[in-house]
Amino acid sequence: MSKISCSNAQVILKKREGREFKAGGAWIYDNEIDRIEGSFENGDIIELHDFDGYFLGYGFINMNSKIRVRIMSRRKEHPVNEELIEKRISDAWNHRKEVMKSYMLEYLSKDQGASDHEPGADEFTRLSTRLIFGEADFLPGITIDKFSDVLVIESLALGTDRMKELIIDTCKKVLAKDGVKIRGVYERSDAKVRELEGLERCKGFIGEPFDTKVMIEENGVKYYVDVENGQKTGFFLDQKFNRQSIRGLCKGKKVLDCFTHTGSFALNAAAAGASSVIGVDASDLGCKQAEENAALNGLENIATFKCADVFELLPDLEKKGEKFDVVILDPPAFTKSRASIKKAVTGYKEINLRGMKLVKDGGYLATCSCSHFMDEELFLKTIADAARDAHKRLCQVEFRQQAADHPILWGGAASYYLKFVIFRVSDEV
Repeated sequence: MSKISCSNAQVILKKREGREFKAGGAWIYDNEIDRIEGSFENGDIIELHDFDGYFLGYGFINMNSKIRVRIMSRRKEHPVNEELIEKRISDAWNHRKEVMKSYMLEYLSKDQGASDHEPGADEFTRLSTRLIFGEADFLPGITIDKFSDVLVIESLALGTDRMKELIIDTCKKVLAKDGVKIRGVYERSDAKVRELEGLERCKGFIGEPFDTKVMIEENGVKYYVDVENGQKTGFFLDQKFNRQSIRGLCKGKKVLDCFTHTGSFALNAAAAGASSVIGVDASDLGCKQAEENAALNGLENIATFKCADVFELLPDLEKKGEKFDVVILDPPAFTKSRASIKKAVTGYKEINLRGMKLVKDGGYLATCSCSHFMDEELFLKTIADAARDAHKRLCQVEFRQQAADHPILWGGAASYYLKFVIFRVSDEV
C-alpha cells in the first residue's frame, strides 16, 4: 500500500499573496511563495505559513508544477494521515448518498415510489456516481468515478498519485460498509496534464483484470461504458440531471443531438417518446457505441447515429431546409487554457448560431460548455451574440450546472466548469 510521506519543510507565502487560497481555494502558485524552509522531496506533505508565520494548512509540494502546493487540510489538529484520508472519503460518499437518495429510489430501487424506503446495498451498488471530485472533496488532483461495481481513477497530481493505492483501498473499505463490493479498479491517468506535474501518463488495471465493458443504468437508460478506451473515464456522469431535464421537451418531437459521444442525450430523448432522434459525433467508435446502447434499450428504430463533423454537418442541414423541434449541443471543451479562449468563443458562437437556425419556430435549444475558462458570463454573452446574428429571439427556460456529485468548491474556479441552458427559440417578430 502506498504511504503518506511527511516532511519538516515549511512553505512561507509572500505578503498579501495566497488570495485564491484564502478565498476558499486549494492551490498555492509558484510566484506566491517567498521561501521554503527545511528539506523535502516532491510529493511530500509540508506546512504552509503566511508571511508572518501564521499556520495556514498542510499540503503536498511539487517543484515541477506551477501549482506548487495543493492543500489537503487547513487545521493544525488535522494532519494528513490515514485517518484524515478515510474521513475525506467517508464525507464524499455520504454526500453522494444524500444528494442521490431520491434518484436511487426513483430509478434504481425495487420499491420505487415507497416513501418510507431507504436505499440499500443493491441501490448503492447499482449507483453510478462521481465518488471523488478532487479539490471539491478536499483530495486534490484525484478523480474517482464509480460505474456500478467498478472504480475508475484519474490521478493528475504527484502528492495524491503517491497515495492512490491507499485512497483506493480506503474507498473499498468505506463502500463495503454499505454492502458495496468493488469487483475491479481501472486507472485512466493518461491525460497530458500529468506531464506538467513531472508524471508519466499511464492506464491499466490496479489489481485483478476484469471485463472493461461495464453496464450501467442512468435515468432508466442502460449503457455500456468502455472504461479502458472511452473518453476521460468512459462516461460523463456530470450531465445526469441535465439529460433528465430535456425529457419533457421531447415527446413526439424530432430531435438532433450534436456531439452525442455514446448517445446519452439522444437516448434520453428517445426514451422520453421522441418521434425520431439523430445523434451526431465525429468519433466512429463513439457512434458505434451509441448504436450498441440504442439496441441495448430497444430504441434503435427511434435513435440513429451519424459519424460526421458537426461544424460541417449543421450548415449542410440548413441548406437542405431541415428543421428540428429540439437541438442539443454538448460539445467537448473548445479551450483548456486562457490563451485559446478567443478561438473557443468563435467555435461556441458558430455551433450555437447554426443550431438555432435548425430549430423550428417555438422549438428548443439545449446548449452547454464544459470548459471552466469559458465562464458563465462569457458563455451567455456568446449565445446572445449568436442569437443576434441568427435573427432569433431566445426565452431562457432553465439554467443548470453539473450534477450534485460534482460539487463546486467556492474559491476553486476549476471545479465550476459545466454550464447548461435550455432556450425556447423564436423567429424574430
